[in-house]
Amino acid sequence: MPELNIFAIIVAALVPNVLGAIYYGPLFGKPWLASLGFTKQDMEGRNEGLIYGSALLLSLVVSFFLKFNIEFMHKNVNDAGEMIFNSFHQFGHGALHAGMFALTLVAPVIISLGLFQKSTGKNILLNVVFWVLCFALMGGILDAWN
Repeated sequence: MPELNIFAIIVAALVPNVLGAIYYGPLFGKPWLASLGFTKQDMEGRNEGLIYGSALLLSLVVSFFLKFNIEFMHKNVNDAGEMIFNSFHQFGHGALHAGMFALTLVAPVIISLGLFQKSTGKNILLNVVFWVLCFALMGGILDAWN
């Protein structure tokens, strides 16, 4: 079983909330709302605590999954046939693996849901790019911060 740095998992789990505040706020907030057919007023009156709390809890699940799987992706086997974890641990290496997870697992789900929900291409693209960035940053943090 690989060692899991719980502090790194928690910090990486904060990435979607922090990046989301920037990405879906000042950076791409207006085009994102327009791609949904919403205005700022449509976003008022929501239970923000429930939304952000749930998002953080789900990000913790994603962060744990990424750390666990990144460790299994770059393992070595010693002469006795035992698995050796912790063999690389570089930001770029973790970002690459997590970005590939996002491109091969997350992006197809977002695209498929978007097509069934008749989302605009702009909305699908904004969401895919956001999650690929999140996964890459999370993976980089998790791999480098061992």
